[in-house]
Amino acid sequence: MKEHYDVIIVGTGAAGLYCALSFPERIKVLMITKKEADQSDSFLAQGGICMLRGEDDYENYFEDTMRAGHYENNKRAVDLMIRSSNSIIRDLLDRGVRFARNSRGELDFTREGAHSQPRILFYEDVTGREITSHLLEQARTKENIEICQYMTMVDLISEDNICGGIVCMNEKDEIYEIRAPYVVLACGGLGGLYKNSTNFPHITGDALAIAMNHQVKLEHLDYIQIHPTTLYSKKPGRRFLISESVRGEGALLYDRNGQRFTDELQPRDLLSQAIFSQMEKQDTEYVMEDMRPLGEETILKHFPNIFHHCLEEGYDVRKEPIPVVPAQHYFMGGIQVDLGSRTSMEGLYACGETSCNGVHGKNRLASNSLLESLVFARRAADDILFGKKPDKCRAGSVDRSHYKDREALMKGYRKKVLEEIERMEKEHE
Repeated sequence: MKEHYDVIIVGTGAAGLYCALSFPERIKVLMITKKEADQSDSFLAQGGICMLRGEDDYENYFEDTMRAGHYENNKRAVDLMIRSSNSIIRDLLDRGVRFARNSRGELDFTREGAHSQPRILFYEDVTGREITSHLLEQARTKENIEICQYMTMVDLISEDNICGGIVCMNEKDEIYEIRAPYVVLACGGLGGLYKNSTNFPHITGDALAIAMNHQVKLEHLDYIQIHPTTLYSKKPGRRFLISESVRGEGALLYDRNGQRFTDELQPRDLLSQAIFSQMEKQDTEYVMEDMRPLGEETILKHFPNIFHHCLEEGYDVRKEPIPVVPAQHYFMGGIQVDLGSRTSMEGLYACGETSCNGVHGKNRLASNSLLESLVFARRAADDILFGKKPDKCRAGSVDRSHYKDREALMKGYRKKVLEEIERMEKEHE
């Protein structure tokens, strides 16, 4: 790891990797990540990635996204995402990413909750892993991209609202000052702050607290999505997701008496509310999800990962319903960015779940997250390459004494984020 780069990207999920790959080889890029490079939430995405299915689908896709977001979405951002989807998918196919195909060899599409028609591409039930693993593999072959694992960002370097790099720390608590005229924050959401979450536990929203400390604008930190269906377990740790597309393909939800109690294809927030209400009414810790209506062929072909994981937990989804419960899943708020993924600080960009560009509004439409991440990661790279250059950051050396106690520092960041979420929740009451 050197002291100077052209661009620093914090995070190795889909957004960070796609941003890095969007630069020409003359641009020297450093990517850092807290754990191993494949331990990002992008690898966990099961359902799929949305794609506009011709101009006739535009109005429906736009309306589905707006309605799911309670019409609090940024219309320009939604339009940009939808209009960019075909070129993103073509690029992924060119990179060797596989998607399911029908008997004629054409791309196959599935439908998920709150979508008016099938427009979601998928690869079995591991679409995120299929996309992100290809991007990571390609990034590792690029001479201009350096990936540094087990390296945690602990601060930004800035002066007069101009970003000049980051301060980071390795597992031995050794501190590094890395300078670059551009920094891209692509470090995921904040699921690690919650007891029950589908996210990796090390993803705790540190970048949000660091941004706040530098007076970078944030937005809607209290817009946190609960996924309606995760496999119920009393074990500690990350919750296993039962994909939205399972219900899109026909799975049903039952109460403790084996009766359906709600519309399974509602937007996620409304369905989660219905499940919580039913659990409270019947004093239960879960409801049941029945995958048997899908048939064994669909279960084994489309959802092999879910099938095998449930089998390991003692449930054969071909023969019996499984217990499911809502859990924290996604973060719609974040660091405020424009359509070029620029933050309120010169030279600082954000994309993916860390950012808030307004695409999702108050609640994300299923399978829009991977698409949004890739579209706005490319926008960040384009703005860095072709946009106005920031003024030079004249920040001097950092005071390293601020970072001596790693545990206290990270605990303080987590506390700051949770307090800001609580403050915004009260504001919106």
